[in-house]
Amino acid sequence: MNVTDKFPDLLGVDQNGKELRLSDFPGKRFIIYFYPKDSTSGCTFEANNFKDNYKTWLDMGYQVIGVSKDSQKSHCRFIEKNELPFPLVADTDLSLAKLAGIENEGKVKRTTFVLNHDGTVTDIIEKVQTRTASEQLFALLDDRYNVNPA
Repeated sequence: MNVTDKFPDLLGVDQNGKELRLSDFPGKRFIIYFYPKDSTSGCTFEANNFKDNYKTWLDMGYQVIGVSKDSQKSHCRFIEKNELPFPLVADTDLSLAKLAGIENEGKVKRTTFVLNHDGTVTDIIEKVQTRTASEQLFALLDDRYNVNPA
């Protein structure tokens, strides 16, 4: 997936077994972050960083959505343990990761996509800083769009 490509409306099934669609969040832009595995150190740092900045993301008009190949049950535990306020997509067959072009031999390359209101990719971060993922995105968005969350 490249800048200007469109993500599908249907992302997959969330932690509760509900189909999750971009259209479930009218008027929102999106931060869709792919990560390798629930409850590993880097993935936990990244999720908690998004959690710590979640209100700012919402105030800026963004919905955060995490995606990994873990099961719904694993996502439920991960959300509960870390008190995550955003949905996680269970991409167990890696179909969304494959579509996004970040799957390689059953593994997912940690990548963050920024989408506008209609699902068009506006930015991609391929070298994600797990401990400061939000700050990395804030800097990118400020550089490109003169958006400063502070």
